[in-house]
This record gives sequence, structure tokens and C-alpha cells, in this order.
Amino acid sequence: MKNVSSRKKLLIHLILIAGIGITVFPFLWMIFTSFKTKGESMAIPPTILPQRLVTDSYYSVVTALPFGKIYMNTIFSTLVTVGGQVIICTLAAYSFARIKFPGRDALFLLVLSILMVPGQIFLVPQYLIIQKMGLLDTLFALFLPNLFSSFGTFMMRQFFLSLPDELEEAAILDGCGRFQILVKIMVPLIKPGIVALVIFTAKFAWNDFMWPMIVNTTTSKMTLAPALSTLQGQYINDYPAQMAGSVLAVIPMVILFFIFQKQFIEGVAHTGVKG
Repeated sequence: MKNVSSRKKLLIHLILIAGIGITVFPFLWMIFTSFKTKGESMAIPPTILPQRLVTDSYYSVVTALPFGKIYMNTIFSTLVTVGGQVIICTLAAYSFARIKFPGRDALFLLVLSILMVPGQIFLVPQYLIIQKMGLLDTLFALFLPNLFSSFGTFMMRQFFLSLPDELEEAAILDGCGRFQILVKIMVPLIKPGIVALVIFTAKFAWNDFMWPMIVNTTTSKMTLAPALSTLQGQYINDYPAQMAGSVLAVIPMVILFFIFQKQFIEGVAHTGVKG
């Protein structure tokens, strides 16, 4: 029995190691290619490791694009989107989970219905709204439609539902108002959920491609994802430059995940505790 159990564990570990290799290999290939020369990146048969580290591709990306401005646009848009969603989704989720008001369940179903249709359906209405507001090709157009998330509201509502009602009842008896209960009692108890929402939202805002590409046409008003897509036309065979831009774009999200990975995993694990 011990031999059978050991073999099963060995098989499971081998499968997991193979899965890790399949997942990590494209990322490592991107990093290695960014340090290759153009000829080396197109060599047949291909080589994994560069013969020598060349940083010319990073210089090409930084000089070909207003990279500092684009990076700041992406950081600003991401921070505003994250802040807006954390505040608005938390307030909405608390209302749906803990406050009884007429039409609450029907309104929540309406919010959930947004998750049931592709997001591309809303591109035209959102574009027309931004156009009527005169905000096309501005930084405000990048984040205004993303300040609310039905997924974020649903996820935060699950966390509020997992808290015992006695906490809220005791706070009401002590004379606390709804806002005090939310800020001083509820929010500290759902920090894993807030961290998970922050990471989900930051990842979405940082990598958002279609919406910034539609509303902003000036390169200096773009974010990283649409700006890097222009390298494919400008450096059609310069794979090291494309990979260098991708490496620079992905570094902040990797750092963010490694810093908050414990809270992120805990937040995702507790999302479906109570429905």
C-alpha cells in the first residue's frame, strides 16, 4: 500500500511539474528573447539561451515610444480604476448583502446579468457616452467606464455574507451608524477580499487593450498594451524589441502578485463561502 501511495504522489508531482514547465516556459522564452540579437531570435533551429546578453532591444523600445509617458498613463489609469472599484464595489456589495430595501434582489440580479453577456457589447454605448462628454483621446476616457464592476460587487458581497449578523447587531446596539459599521467593523474583516479585488482589478486595468485602443489614438495618451501593439508594425521582424516591451509591461504585475499572493489566494478561496 505504501508503494502504491508513493507512486501516486510521484505521478501527481510529475504532472504538476510538467504543468509548471508548460506555464513558465513562454515567460522565460520572452525574457531570453529580449536579450538576443535580431538574427539570433530568428535562428533555425531556435536557441533558448542568448549567446550574450544584449540590451539594445530595451533601448529601442524606450526610444521608439514615449515610454515614460505611457507608463505613467498606465499607472495612473490603474490606480484610479482600482481605487474606484474598491470604494464603489464595497459600498454596493455591503448594501446588497446587509441592508434590506425594496427591490434589492431584483437590482442585484440586474447587476449579475452584466456578467452573462460579453463585455464587447458595451463598447459602442460607452464610446458614445465618452464622445458626448467630449473626453475622447483623454486620460479620463481610460478609466471612467471601469470604475464599477459587477464581478467585484458580487465577490465583495460574498465576503459580507460570510460575516455573522451578530457583529452588526451588536454595533447597532452600541449606537453605530451604517457607515461606521462598514468602515470600522466590516472592512477590516474582509481585507483578503479587498486584496483579491485589488489584484483582479489591477491586472485587468494594466492589461486592458481594446478600450484604450478605441478611445485614444494619440500615442502619448495610450496605455502600455495598445502602445506595445504598435511595435509589431514598426518592428515587424524585431522580436527582441517586442519581447523587451512585454517584459517591461509585465514586471509590475508579477511584483504585485508575489507581494500579495498569500492574501490573493486566501481571498479567492473565501469568495464562495456563503451564497
